[in-house]
Amino acid sequence: MNKHMTSALRFSAMMAGLLVAGQAAADQPKELNLGILGGQNATQQIGDNQCVKDFLDKELSVDTKLRNSSDYSGVIQGLLGGKVDVVLSMSPSSYASVYINNPKAVDIVGIAVDDKDQSRGYHSVVIVKADSPYKTLDDLKGKSFGMADPDSTSGFLIPNQAFKKKFGGTTDNKYNNFFSSVTFSGGHEQDILGVLNGQFAGAVTWASMVGDYNDGYSAGAFNRLIRMDHPDLMKNIRIIWQSPLIPNGPILVSNSLPPEFKAKVVDAVKKLDKEDHACFIKAMGGTQHIGPASVADFQQIIDMKRELVNAR
Repeated sequence: MNKHMTSALRFSAMMAGLLVAGQAAADQPKELNLGILGGQNATQQIGDNQCVKDFLDKELSVDTKLRNSSDYSGVIQGLLGGKVDVVLSMSPSSYASVYINNPKAVDIVGIAVDDKDQSRGYHSVVIVKADSPYKTLDDLKGKSFGMADPDSTSGFLIPNQAFKKKFGGTTDNKYNNFFSSVTFSGGHEQDILGVLNGQFAGAVTWASMVGDYNDGYSAGAFNRLIRMDHPDLMKNIRIIWQSPLIPNGPILVSNSLPPEFKAKVVDAVKKLDKEDHACFIKAMGGTQHIGPASVADFQQIIDMKRELVNAR
C-alpha cells in the first residue's frame, strides 16, 4: 500500500471518528426534565429535589429542569408528550395511565424498596381527627369525605374499588349517598390538612405502615408533612382503615430520549441512589432504594385502571 493511500485511509478514519463524535454530541440533550408529581407543597418538593438536580447536572453535563405539576395528570401528559424525561417517584396508577395510552412511552428503571425491611409496597389509609367519634368507615355515613387525585393509586384508585364493593355506587353518586360529599382535594397533603381543619370528616392518604408511627412511618404523606411543619401530626389524626399492600411506584425514564443518553440517565439515577443515598431518600420522601421491577409488577394496577377508564 503506497504512502498516499495510507494517508487517505487515516484521514478517512479520522473523519469518520469525528462524525461519530459529532453525532454523539448532537444526541446529547442540553436539558433534562425531571417530573415531580403534584398534590404536595410545591416549594417543599422542589427543595427536596434540588440535590437531585445538582447531581444529574454534574453527572450528565445538562441543565436539569424540575417540572413540578399542579396535579398528577401534568406528569402523565409530560411523559406521553416527551416533555418529561425521568420521574423518581411515580404513582402506580399514573404509570398505568401512561402505559394504557402508550405501552412504549417509558421504561421502568426500578421500584422503590424500603431500606429497613425490603418491602416493596405501601397502603392506602383513611384518616379522621384523633378527637372525633369515628372508629370505622361505617361511622362516616352522612359525612364529608376527601379523595386526593383521580390519578392517585392510594388517593383514589384503591379506596374507590373498596368503597364500590362496600357501599356500591361511584364518586358521582357519593357511593350510593353513603357520604354527604366526596371531593377531590388535589393531593395527599390537602387531604390530611382537610381533615385537620374540619373540611373533611375522613380522607384517604398513603403510608408505608412500616417503622415508627410517631415519625409518620418510614415513607408516606404523614412523613412529608411532619418534616414540613406539623411535628405533632400523628397525635392529631387516627387511621380507621387500610388497604391491602399496593406496589410502590416505579422509577421511570422516557423512551423519547436518544438511546445512548437514555442509558446514561438510567445509570446516573442508579448512581444517585448508591453514592448520595441521603439525597435519594429526600427526593423519594422515605427511606427507600431502587430494586428491580418490570411491567408485571404493576399489571394488577394497570388492569384496575383500564377497567375504571372503560367504565366511564
